[in-house]
Amino acid sequence: MSNRDLAKNLIDQIPEGKLFYIIPYLQGAAIPDETPNPETLEAIAELDNGGGERFTDSTEDFLNMLLEG
Repeated sequence: MSNRDLAKNLIDQIPEGKLFYIIPYLQGAAIPDETPNPETLEAIAELDNGGGERFTDSTEDFLNMLLEG
């Protein structure tokens, strides 16, 4: 029996009232893994190498900075 078949069998055994708790997990697991685009990978590498800009202030300060420039 495959893992998929086992999962389907187990889901069939879960009472309807408990499926409410299982569905969000399954929805999250069903989202395909995404590979960051080259621009994002470059930004990550920049931060890993000590560059880039880090924000330690509040969200409000960050948003004000975006609006100013």
